[in-house]
Amino acid sequence: MKRKWFDKKVLICGLSKSGTAAAEYLASRGADCYLTEFKPAEEKDKDLIENLEKQGIKVETGGHSEEFIDGAYLAIMSPGISPKKDIYKRLKEHNVPYMSEVELAFDETESTFIAITGTNGKTTTTSLISHLLSGDFDAPFCGNIGVPPTRLLDKKHDYLVCEMSSYQCELSPTIQPFIACFLNWTENHIDWHDGLDNYFKAKAKLFAPEKAPTFAVFNGVDPKVSEFAAKYPYEKFIFAKECDKNCCYVKDGKVMFKRRKDAEEIIPVDEIPLVGEHNVQNVMVAVIVAKLCGVSTETIRERIKTFKAVEHRIEYVGTDGKHKFYNDSKSTTTEATIVALRAFPNKDVTLIMGGRDKMTDLNGLCEKTKECVKSVVLIGEATQRFKEALEAHGYTNIYEAKSLEDSVDKAIEYENEIILFSPACASFDMFNNFEHRGEEFKKYVGTKI
Repeated sequence: MKRKWFDKKVLICGLSKSGTAAAEYLASRGADCYLTEFKPAEEKDKDLIENLEKQGIKVETGGHSEEFIDGAYLAIMSPGISPKKDIYKRLKEHNVPYMSEVELAFDETESTFIAITGTNGKTTTTSLISHLLSGDFDAPFCGNIGVPPTRLLDKKHDYLVCEMSSYQCELSPTIQPFIACFLNWTENHIDWHDGLDNYFKAKAKLFAPEKAPTFAVFNGVDPKVSEFAAKYPYEKFIFAKECDKNCCYVKDGKVMFKRRKDAEEIIPVDEIPLVGEHNVQNVMVAVIVAKLCGVSTETIRERIKTFKAVEHRIEYVGTDGKHKFYNDSKSTTTEATIVALRAFPNKDVTLIMGGRDKMTDLNGLCEKTKECVKSVVLIGEATQRFKEALEAHGYTNIYEAKSLEDSVDKAIEYENEIILFSPACASFDMFNNFEHRGEEFKKYVGTKI
């Protein structure tokens, strides 16, 4: 339900995409907006800040002042701001409630929300769901995929297909989507959530009894998610596992969909254009959502065939005639890199990985590397720990690169068909973000092919 914002003081915390989108939306509705950023402004922020101020939005950088916080009706929190930060304590002292930009959009829109969360595969699945629905419906993607949903409030859409990070789930306690999907769960974001248990609980908030979605979609083979799904008492669909009813699974090389007890074939697996078993699971989720929204099987099948891999997610870059290059810069966790490696069974692989170390357990990654990777090239701050871990597992074909360009040059020297750039780390030691990292990889590979 839309609120009346005229003359209400709203504090927006964070000069981020979501923060600036929320500020501009609220200012256009008459709110008195104060945007506060803890970090000092950089040269690249100058034009953005000037544009915000032209819209009547007050902006401060380099700290959160009492003037900005005092008297605020509500605070909109950027997802990158950890609950450990002092700003949360100060908001509570001033009795200022807070929410995410996603929850603000949910409250303000008349569009039906579809939410997708999980550790890996969110962006591909969100994009694919939007692709399958589009044509029959107006169903843009938004959220953690890079499009703040408050940018889409200018009109009513049939659906908003929203990727939700654990941060956004944590900061959105009242969101009640029409369909909510829980793709998978692996170790990640430990520091932000102060532990693995809290990380899982954040994602599980989308399925809380008091705001249960009309339909919930759960992974049937992920141990943690399937355990949660088994106890979930409301309407649910399971993917990647055949059940008596309400499921999507693979049988005899074909993706099958079953509602109640009636099963139908959707598409042969070998006609899916995406690489890897994990992407077959992403397709299953999208199939369930599309069927629940009323898209025909024939339409679903044809749209799956026309879907292209999302940029930076096992994205085929090209070939020099000897090697095939894949950009998987979005793999910022060890589990994501393991998933990427599973996409190339029985292939000779050179793996480029490294970056800012998240200090997660490396045993699984080392075992998978030993199993299916011919050569490893390491870059960035994580190099030494990754090297020591690999060597402790008996893997020694390792090269330490000085730069991204050096890593590509070395990978080309190896006689392996697949060169996979899947860092298993954050990008911030050398790049602005994973997109910047992936773009630089593709740019340099482009000089080689």
